[in-house]
Amino acid sequence: MAANKSGQGGATIFETGVDFAVWSHNAGQIELCLFGDDDKELTRLPMERGDDHVHRLFVDGLKEGARYGYRADGVYAPDSGLWFDPSKLLVDPYAKELDRPFHHDSLLGTFGAETQHLVPKAIVTRDISGKPAKSLFRPGGFIYEVAVRPFTMLHPDIPEAERGTVAALAHPSVIAHLKRIGVDAIELMPITAWIDERHLPPLGLRNGWGYNPVAFMALDPRLVPGGMAQLRDTVAKLHAEGIAVILDLVFNHTGESDRFGTTLSLRGLDNLSFYRHLPGRPGELVNDTGTGNTVGCDHPYIRQLIIDSLRHFVLGAGIDGFRFDLAPVLGRSSNGFEAHGKTLTAMLADDVLADRVMIAEPWDIGPGGYQLGNFPAPFLEWNDRVRDDVRCYWRGDDYKTGPLATALAGCSDIFSRNAGTGTRSVNFLAAHDGFTLRDVVSYSGKHNEANGEQNRDGHNENHTWNNGVEGETRYPDIIRKRRDDLKALLATLFATRGSIMLTAGDEAGRTQRGNNNAYCQDNEITWVDWAALDDDLIAHTAFISGLRKRFSAFAEMGFLNGNGDVEWISPSGQPMSVQEWETPNFSTLGMVLSTRDAESSKATRLAVLFNRSGGEEIFALPGSSPWRLLAPDASRKSATSAIVPRRSVAFYLES
Repeated sequence: MAANKSGQGGATIFETGVDFAVWSHNAGQIELCLFGDDDKELTRLPMERGDDHVHRLFVDGLKEGARYGYRADGVYAPDSGLWFDPSKLLVDPYAKELDRPFHHDSLLGTFGAETQHLVPKAIVTRDISGKPAKSLFRPGGFIYEVAVRPFTMLHPDIPEAERGTVAALAHPSVIAHLKRIGVDAIELMPITAWIDERHLPPLGLRNGWGYNPVAFMALDPRLVPGGMAQLRDTVAKLHAEGIAVILDLVFNHTGESDRFGTTLSLRGLDNLSFYRHLPGRPGELVNDTGTGNTVGCDHPYIRQLIIDSLRHFVLGAGIDGFRFDLAPVLGRSSNGFEAHGKTLTAMLADDVLADRVMIAEPWDIGPGGYQLGNFPAPFLEWNDRVRDDVRCYWRGDDYKTGPLATALAGCSDIFSRNAGTGTRSVNFLAAHDGFTLRDVVSYSGKHNEANGEQNRDGHNENHTWNNGVEGETRYPDIIRKRRDDLKALLATLFATRGSIMLTAGDEAGRTQRGNNNAYCQDNEITWVDWAALDDDLIAHTAFISGLRKRFSAFAEMGFLNGNGDVEWISPSGQPMSVQEWETPNFSTLGMVLSTRDAESSKATRLAVLFNRSGGEEIFALPGSSPWRLLAPDASRKSATSAIVPRRSVAFYLES
């Protein structure tokens, strides 16, 4: 057994054995621990520190499938940011596969308490990689946000053994649904290994979303029991149907939490280096994430770990792109957020990642944490301004006609900064974090009592309305009003310029019973009830998704600027006047787009007409040519005016 100089981390298989490497500047000694199939520790082997602070060891004769972990010894002084405790078995930050999920236990945070029986063991695996095909996703497409377990647990066609796993996403019934509504990419909420927050087990709750990671590369055995091979197979089957796969990754914090949390990996290996601490107070963790810790993404080791993780998923599974949770942390240094900081720049410069879509959630709770519009191109960005403005428009708030038009046109006020010439917006009206779209029109306030925090958790202002009754109702009139509002919201989303995102089930009226922070509800509150989905809403979503694909104007990424590409009209058919734009409660808006029709392969005009009032509106349509309504049940009759029912969006094509 001897030291071998390979990369900065991980287990690398050679013909004669396995090379191990792990970085730590402050550890006094790191030992490699090998385990048998019975989970008993077989041996501890001291590793050799190099001048680069990489601790290395080559184990002769070791084979693929060996199980291992690390122990790090040194000073234990939490007030000084040092947490070395050799009783803690530590997961390799470069682990590619784990033998079991993480489960919370109080011993994981107790100094001197042995944890090898609690901590998952990393498995020595051989990288299987090749040159990936070009990314299938193009900006302007339709992204479908999926939490693997809730999405598949109640699907009647999926074999019970596959429910709750990535393999279920490739089931023919799931693919048929995705294709019916025109999905271009599914965005998988975290599937890498995570641990429950420590307050959940006493409440009998579990984290069902995965936004509490421990290992950045290793897939969670609960969701991906077949490891990378299973993920790769699922991606290939989706690719065969023209559907891209985007991974939602969390690099901003880990499940080790605050100083009262667990010691599982980075904390035990070198807490002082890997996490951010308050200036001059190394014992106090920065909490820009609201989770108790913040990963130091500007540290060279963490930067390389992030790049290597992204490459791992592209080369090993053909992943088309990534969405980054609380992404300002990726660009934050001691100087604050830096759009062209080293980590963000390295992500965009890597040759393997060059054509992958990168999507930022552009906010966190740290200083200068709201960075919408400030990420470097070609990053796409979640746009909560669109979410709030469109909700407020349909709720009936004053002065929302202009913001609606801005959202429809690509939000040039946000994305033209720094000489931007086109939108990078990911438009959405609901996401995993918050109300479902049905709950937006069914609840005026949050109802998170099931989370065990006396309804204190979750956002308080959600720009929602209940149509007259809070929550579920049997009143037919209220049910009809809610369905109308859902159809209007969906139509508005699909008519916006930029990429769009819909959370799984929102196309079909899924509810979470008013819970707007359902991360801890791994149960029927979040599980999609396929038997209860509204087929009328699904058909509506499929129709408007088809219109979005048919007419080029929607998916184009340049801003609508009024120079021949769009006219904004009032019901008179004339351009909107200044007075109309500034009328507080103006209830109608017409958007007339110059576009190409894929069905006829001709240039034409498409009118998208919005009516949020409680009564029918008639629009005079511009020009002398007749127009015809585009709707699933519409005749081909042409007219020079358009009837737009109450609380609806209508599409008319110039003949």
